[in-house]
Amino acid sequence: MLFFTQCFGAVLDLIHLRFQHYKAKRVFSAAGQLVCVVNPTHSLKYAPTRCAAVQASMEQGILPPCHHHEAVHDPQLVPCTCPLFSCPWEGHLEVVVSHLRQTHRINILQGAEIVFLATDMHLPAPTDWIIMHSCLGHQFLLVLRKQEKHEGHPQFFATMMLIGTPTQANNFTYRLELNRNQRRLKWEATPRSILECVDSVISDGDCLVLNTSLAQLFSDNGSLAIGIAITTSKVHSSEAEM
Repeated sequence: MLFFTQCFGAVLDLIHLRFQHYKAKRVFSAAGQLVCVVNPTHSLKYAPTRCAAVQASMEQGILPPCHHHEAVHDPQLVPCTCPLFSCPWEGHLEVVVSHLRQTHRINILQGAEIVFLATDMHLPAPTDWIIMHSCLGHQFLLVLRKQEKHEGHPQFFATMMLIGTPTQANNFTYRLELNRNQRRLKWEATPRSILECVDSVISDGDCLVLNTSLAQLFSDNGSLAIGIAITTSKVHSSEAEM
């Protein structure tokens, strides 16, 4: 009975996922956009990430404790950039993508324009929806987070991070667009580097911010579709022409 129950539950989850994907394709196929259905991760393991903890210590003027028997930290190594868990992994920037895909099972979608379909928006905070977007020869990380900045008032924060350096990030512009029921909302900005903490981007409010009522206006049966487009910045394009 236990085996049957587990298998039946897995089949229902698969049917639900296929149904969500079918609805998204039906809505956005006319625009020729790729659709990726992203299930939420309601993290019960939320803990300050390593970069967030170091940043908080620096803001308070407190340096991390120095252990004389520890090896000197390699400045070229970066901590895990996945905001879901307090992951102890660290490595070079060029292997971050493989770590996110293999360890955290984050999907990657390719294309100039894609649709990010986040399901189950009703889940309590904190909850994350994450996907990688491969475009223009680079990889980007889209993070949608439901979080309470004030108790009892959850908000949704969406941002795009380049898996690269801040200098590389300045060469691009990303656009997030919500479009439903004759309403349209756009956010356009320069992506931040993954070397900057996702937590700090959200706390600064340098991203698309939606309160619950606004998110409901653009959601469909608990799912929120976000159109994503990435282009090279105008400054970078003009320099290339010169």
